[in-house]
Amino acid sequence: MNVLVVLGVVFIAFGLASRFYSRYIARILGEDRANPTPAVKSCDGRDYVPTKTYIVFAHHFSAISGAGPILGPTMAILYGFVPAWLWLVLGAIFIGAVHDFTSLFVSMREGGKSMAEVARRTLGNPGFNLFIGFTIVMIVLVTSSFLSATAISLTSLWPLAKIGVTEGQTFLKTVVREGVVMGRIGGIASMSVIVITLCSPFLGWLLYRKGIKTAYAYLLALGVCVGSVFLGIAYPVTLSTTTWMVIISVYVLFAAGVPVWVILQPRDLINVQILYGGIILMVVSLFATGVDGLSVSIPSFNLKEGVQNLGFIWPMMFCTIACGAISGFHSLVAGGTTGKQLACETDARRVGYNAMLLESVLAVCVLLALGAAMNFGDYKSIVWPSDPAVKSNPILAFSLAAGHLFNRGLGIPVALGSVFGILLVEGFVVTTLDAAVRLNRYLFEELWAILFKQTPKLLRNYWFNSGLSVVLMWILAYSNAFIALWPIFGTANQLLAALVLLAVSAWLLLRRKKNVFTLIPAVFMITTTVASLVILMTNYIRSRNYILAFADALLMILSGGAIWLFLKTFLRPRVSPRPGSA
Repeated sequence: MNVLVVLGVVFIAFGLASRFYSRYIARILGEDRANPTPAVKSCDGRDYVPTKTYIVFAHHFSAISGAGPILGPTMAILYGFVPAWLWLVLGAIFIGAVHDFTSLFVSMREGGKSMAEVARRTLGNPGFNLFIGFTIVMIVLVTSSFLSATAISLTSLWPLAKIGVTEGQTFLKTVVREGVVMGRIGGIASMSVIVITLCSPFLGWLLYRKGIKTAYAYLLALGVCVGSVFLGIAYPVTLSTTTWMVIISVYVLFAAGVPVWVILQPRDLINVQILYGGIILMVVSLFATGVDGLSVSIPSFNLKEGVQNLGFIWPMMFCTIACGAISGFHSLVAGGTTGKQLACETDARRVGYNAMLLESVLAVCVLLALGAAMNFGDYKSIVWPSDPAVKSNPILAFSLAAGHLFNRGLGIPVALGSVFGILLVEGFVVTTLDAAVRLNRYLFEELWAILFKQTPKLLRNYWFNSGLSVVLMWILAYSNAFIALWPIFGTANQLLAALVLLAVSAWLLLRRKKNVFTLIPAVFMITTTVASLVILMTNYIRSRNYILAFADALLMILSGGAIWLFLKTFLRPRVSPRPGSA
């Protein structure tokens, strides 16, 4: 199938969903432009700020589009192109975008509160406690998965022959492994990551202490991006995977404790140049190659190998694609920042529903790059190596696919395109690690307040809570390969989304509104994720992986408690909402 046909179907389906289905949901929710939003009612110039729709959309999309829409599809395409593509399209329309829109709308109606606070109001204090505990476990799993994937990708090597060049014809530094000349792709990205990180505090100082113009800041950020790549080409950094895990963990610990203007915000400003540039390059390259007749070449269905490596297509594929179809992490963004910035109630639909569709477009582009521009045998040797001593490296697989796509569509050298592909993912990953560890610090502070009447001074210390988040992340990443971590992270992420949909369904139920459009997705995702947890538990016990078995059991207990609370809410007599609520 031609890649343009695939993209055309996606754009048409998403256009119709945005035009009709999102508005149908909005009518049931009771969307009303006349209702003042929390940003208007509680405007404080700091957290609650009425903001233009396109600015809120940009913030929301950049926050939710982590590495998940790249890594998940890269893993799950092993089942074949068609199953992964269908789940991305149908899941985004009927489950993921519904989850994002409704969680954002409910957060807004509840004064810009988080979904944990919404759970407190609908399911009581136990619901709040369960959401806090569940979110902590989920974030530890996502950070450990990303740490493992990042450390492996920064040491990436790939045969020059498969790039299409010989030694002396490329800027890549080389090393010989078992008689094969390998290009150090990861070493260039390593230096770039170091340069970007070191330059971030200087950019932050210029922005927030010297007040330079935004246009100059963007130009400087772009210069840092380009300069970091050239420095990487000249001086690639070669470190072991374990060393990179330690370095990144120390960096994240520091970044989570200092003011956001020192590293977090300026680093995001630099990274966004790579992120948006990469998305534009992918879309343009797909159109260019599609016009030339590029078609999907990998098997439409490859269930046998998918089952052998990942497990039954249901539930495992639905959890492996942890983002792009649906993601519980999005509700944390909706209730954390976005719900406090909407200037008009109708913006919740435009931002929440449509940003999820755009993320799915990114995930489909990843599928097309892998399925049309990369040899399927090479893909399997990188992501699903037969040799147990070889570590799975999905970031390298995507990066090489992107490099070949950029080469065919725009004439960019494969090596340079592949380096850019790694940087594209690294920008997503490191940004997510920074934000997630900082968020987990807040959640641990909430947890101690729940467990102790008078929280000990040590447990209130932000360095302690940041350090605890980082240590748990490092232990899981060091003791488990990425290929083992991703399924349980994906399951936890999808399970969080299911619990959010249950909380939204309860919120609608208490207001005597229809909730079938959230309840059916919630039941489907609960069934899917619980089945996945059971399968994973069996695998962990068989392989004596007691750390992940403990995490699996904890997720089962927390989700079981949340389901029980929802059933109690569903079965008790319905009451009218309290005065003033909507």
